[in-house]
Amino acid sequence: MNDYIKLSYGNIGRMEYRQYPTKSAGSIFSALTRSKPTLPAYWPSGEPGPDIEYGDNPVVTGTDATGYDRQKDYFIQNTLRAIFKIPGVEGLSLTTSGTYDKYFKVRKLFNKPWTLYSWDGNKEHVLTPGLRGPGTPELTEQLTDQTFWMLNAVANYDRTFNNHTVGVTAGVESEYRQQAWRSAFRKYFLSDKIDDMNAGGVKDMSNSGDTWEEARLNYFGRFNYNYLERYIVEFVWRFDGSYRFPKEERYGFFPGISAAWRVSEEGWWKEGVPFIEYFKLRGSVSQTGNDALLNTDGNLDRSIQYLNTYGFGTDYLFGNGFAKTLQPTRTPNPNITWEVGTTYNLGLDFQFLKNRLTWETDLFYHKRTNMLIYRNASLPETSGITLPRENLGEMENRGIESMIAWSDRKGEFDYNISLNTTYAKNKILFWDETPGIPEWQRSTGKPAGTSLYYIYDGVFKDQADVDAYPHWTNARPGDIRFLDYNKDGKINADDRVRSDKNAEPRLIFGLIFGAQWRNFDFMALFQGALGGETYIWRERAGEAGNFYKMTYENRWTPENPSSVNPRVYNRENEYWVSNRNTYYLYNSDYVRLKNIELGYTINSPFIERAGITDMRIFANATNLLTFDKVKVQDPEGDATGQNYPQRKVMNVGVSLTF
Repeated sequence: MNDYIKLSYGNIGRMEYRQYPTKSAGSIFSALTRSKPTLPAYWPSGEPGPDIEYGDNPVVTGTDATGYDRQKDYFIQNTLRAIFKIPGVEGLSLTTSGTYDKYFKVRKLFNKPWTLYSWDGNKEHVLTPGLRGPGTPELTEQLTDQTFWMLNAVANYDRTFNNHTVGVTAGVESEYRQQAWRSAFRKYFLSDKIDDMNAGGVKDMSNSGDTWEEARLNYFGRFNYNYLERYIVEFVWRFDGSYRFPKEERYGFFPGISAAWRVSEEGWWKEGVPFIEYFKLRGSVSQTGNDALLNTDGNLDRSIQYLNTYGFGTDYLFGNGFAKTLQPTRTPNPNITWEVGTTYNLGLDFQFLKNRLTWETDLFYHKRTNMLIYRNASLPETSGITLPRENLGEMENRGIESMIAWSDRKGEFDYNISLNTTYAKNKILFWDETPGIPEWQRSTGKPAGTSLYYIYDGVFKDQADVDAYPHWTNARPGDIRFLDYNKDGKINADDRVRSDKNAEPRLIFGLIFGAQWRNFDFMALFQGALGGETYIWRERAGEAGNFYKMTYENRWTPENPSSVNPRVYNRENEYWVSNRNTYYLYNSDYVRLKNIELGYTINSPFIERAGITDMRIFANATNLLTFDKVKVQDPEGDATGQNYPQRKVMNVGVSLTF
């Protein structure tokens, strides 16, 4: 508007449309791994073959033959910003902004029966059709309506006085989010050709919905001082308020301070250590607050823990009708407040040999206190009490991050190589342990997210082996033998041992190599992870599934009584799979060639005449090679192989600039 006032407005709108099969991607990929080579996906005459169970023939469930799951997402984002420079006060400004966003999601899930064909084995090649899926078409329609707004005002003062630079910031921020969700369901459609809700039957129809809202009010500030980029100090603070906590505990104060010393700017350093052109020493201490509550499935828990909550109880007959009742569903916690994370960091930055070699390292220690967890172990279930979250847990995480890079030029050949690594190890300092729990099963002192396992101790080779070792009822030759860990002469839950690892790797790294020679360019990225473990169920339940080749080839049989690998089994007579044990634990270390690309840039007067200023031909690939010990599936996969697998992608293309 003028030299003192600037206004800006931004608007973004987009619509996303997706259509999926009615079965999830995980279900389809699980069916692929369970499929048997003896059961045809399609018969020679074109009809889809039989399923193992649940109608899971993946060549059918991966299509729209079972219906569809259509999802439309609408996003509208609006931002208005104003910047005011204060006349007469150099370096002082006020920035205000407001954001208003709307999000709508419309989902239409139409499930319909599908037909698979089976053969009874008679010489007459007659296929018998059979319906799978729901008995009649079913329709679910859902609507999500979400509103979000944020208002903030920030005052900034930045000024340089000779060699001294000072900055001060103070601000306030308010945000609000609200969501309404509605769902309707009908079935008994007369035809799967009509997928409108009013074409369904009224019997067993249902509807449901919920609404939630959340609000926060935050105050924050910053003060920083800089002397010639040599000495730098900064203090930051936040005073955050959250709707999740009662008024007395609603706000938390979270400060932080950092300092840096660019040692290489000192005269004595330049004279005494000239081969290190750049050296900076950094350090910081800071606190942050957390009010996010996660359920075991990883989704946010938006319930208000400090209030009484109620749910519908048993219906009672009053007169000629039933009356709904309300009953408490959880004991409130009026003292719930913020989780607090405190982080200590020490950093070193170097540049050597005319800035060709760069090295950065950060040592960190993070301690989280007042963690919002359930007291679900020390209080017995017989109490009948559903507890709220409490500020009980404590955990620490420590490690080191490093980056080292080298770049140089030899004649017409330019090249660079860099390695970045992060090593981190967390440990639970306090957890609500069950009274009397054995020491080897305690979570305290272990990384977060570890599991209990029976220890694999070989395989029962024969009946004499079974008779000689402690075992459960119905153990037989070929079953996995569990270690009697506490040496009490029997196998029970007390023999489970908590692992020292979880699925999270201790060390992750990336190695990048790039080069250019004349018009050629090359880039390769390797990434890897070390120190984690993954649990994989190799068997797919016998008659209800398939087996991995390695399981079949190395299995125990009476003719080949292996003492290492168990027998194959049917789901109803397995002995060991449903009891998590270390036989299925894999070292998930891997190194992956994540990206590789080779290009050639063409500079020619012929392409310039066509109006092309630059032409580059390239070939690249993603996930081309993986080196790991898992073998049976991707090392980043889940226990059952139900995640979408890593894809190898190879491209050849031309990039043109006009």
